[in-house]
Amino acid sequence: QVQLVESGGGLVQAGGSLRLSCAASGSIFSINNMGWYRQAPGKQRELVAVVSNGGSTNYAGSVKGRFTISRDNAKNTVHLQMNSLKPEETAVYYCYSNVVSTLGTVNQYWGQGTQVTVSS
Repeated sequence: QVQLVESGGGLVQAGGSLRLSCAASGSIFSINNMGWYRQAPGKQRELVAVVSNGGSTNYAGSVKGRFTISRDNAKNTVHLQMNSLKPEETAVYYCYSNVVSTLGTVNQYWGQGTQVTVSS
């Protein structure tokens, strides 16, 4: 089994910054893509950012230039640095990882979600 534990959410004023972290543990041989989605009340879950195991990144257009995703392969962690936050980015943020197990299978795992609230 694999567990993803997120941290770093909270309340911040508009224009402020937060850094989210997500640590994967368990039966992990390697991790392919790691990333973050978010879901605001009444809206569909949307991709925020993704990083490959080689370090290639991709961002939603709305966050480019303000958010930075990074990972530490040795620690199986992924981070999301969020700057210049906007009230409309209030949402639950979920991390995910595409994990290659020690048996060679590939499965996607999700964190429990962390609340980010941006006040105006």
